[in-house]
Amino acid sequence: MPKVGMEPIRRKAMVQATIEEIGRAGTLDVTVTQIAKRAGVSTALVHHYFGSKEKIFMAAMRHVLSVYGAEVRGALLMSDTPQQRVEAIVRASFSTNNFKKEVLSAWLNFYVAAQTLPEAQRLLRVYQRRIVSNLTSCLRPLMGARAPSVARRLAALIDGIYLRMGLGGEEPNANTAVTMVLELLELEQERQLH
Repeated sequence: MPKVGMEPIRRKAMVQATIEEIGRAGTLDVTVTQIAKRAGVSTALVHHYFGSKEKIFMAAMRHVLSVYGAEVRGALLMSDTPQQRVEAIVRASFSTNNFKKEVLSAWLNFYVAAQTLPEAQRLLRVYQRRIVSNLTSCLRPLMGARAPSVARRLAALIDGIYLRMGLGGEEPNANTAVTMVLELLELEQERQLH
């Protein structure tokens, strides 16, 4: 007889195991058996809950995006000025939960999956629209009509840093990443004054 209330706990363990296995392998070339073993469940249970490796990967990316979104919302609540709000989004993008090796590997594979998987394409579009929208909203008092284009550049740099650090094989350095993005913001602010 199944234990009541275990499904959410097991699902969470399987999603976390998926992220960790992708981080270990660096690719989506992980098996459901490897995910199940890391999660401490049977392969059949993974298939029962998710149906396929593609679906568990999408669940893992929804989890990654959910964690990211929660951190951005929390950081924005703690910010008063437009400048602080932009910086809050940047810092949340490179927080400890979002900018670690296994999450970087998941993002790299997510970008690749978005080339062919409709659900991955949809999730990536949602993420991209949301980050640009959040940045634009925060930048409008600072940049006026230039806010959308500056937001797109900042978002592109954030994504680019994820790609570079993910492909570089080095440990992610959040301080360096934040500094790079905030330096671009500073350049854009100087440009605004001239």
